[in-house]
Amino acid sequence: MNSDDAIGAFLALGQETRLAAFRLVMAQGPAGLPVGEIATRLGANLSTVSRHLAQMQRADLLRSWRKERQVFYAVDHQGARSLIRFLMDDCCKADPDICGEFSRRRNGCREGRSG
Repeated sequence: MNSDDAIGAFLALGQETRLAAFRLVMAQGPAGLPVGEIATRLGANLSTVSRHLAQMQRADLLRSWRKERQVFYAVDHQGARSLIRFLMDDCCKADPDICGEFSRRRNGCREGRSG
């Protein structure tokens, strides 16, 4: 991930409804949630939520798929990990006393494990 990609991801998360939707979808794991359920749980308009989710998908933070007539969204774990890696890449020279689990798990994230 480069700086422009990170800025795009932060812009995608930098609004209250989008951040709430991301956290909600993140909690669901790989099964994700249909757009209508996301809108209902957030108490938001369906078309507004759809636009927010699409923005996060363009930033590689979410992925979507269609199942019959419903569109589901789940977290794009590779994109989310890339953003976290971008932030933590130069964390105090990977000093485990400062960076904690980020320095110890750094190589595991680079290997592309799912989760």
